[in-house]
Amino acid sequence: MKTYIPKEKDFDRKVYLVNASGKNLGRLASRVAQLLIGKGKAVFAMDQLSGDQVIIINASEIEVTGPSKKKKKLYTHYTGFSGGLKTITYEKLMEKNPEAILTRAVTRMLPKNKLGQEMRRRLRIYAGPEHRQKAQQPIPIEV
Repeated sequence: MKTYIPKEKDFDRKVYLVNASGKNLGRLASRVAQLLIGKGKAVFAMDQLSGDQVIIINASEIEVTGPSKKKKKLYTHYTGFSGGLKTITYEKLMEKNPEAILTRAVTRMLPKNKLGQEMRRRLRIYAGPEHRQKAQQPIPIEV
């Protein structure tokens, strides 16, 4: 018996629109990562780009559980220089760049290879209710 290898024409790619207003950060990020990877499709191949495009609006209205998590949750990155460990709280990052919170959450759930980078390019995040992909006719879904 031969192994079935899907071709490019077998993937039925769509563009989804997700409203993040009032949604939990982790649950939304994991569902979006599943859509980008294409895990829920009948035709799925781990070594091919089988996922869909996702547009997230209202990223500034995302919520986290727990009353103190807004003040205690830290985002860190290392600049590459000695003593270059930078940290910022969830609250300050939400004021400064709300798209970065969702971008980090979803990106870290994707594969860490070239295919994961291509999946990341298919994700669009906007802080407000307006987006620029109206020509793609995105399908609104509830997550």
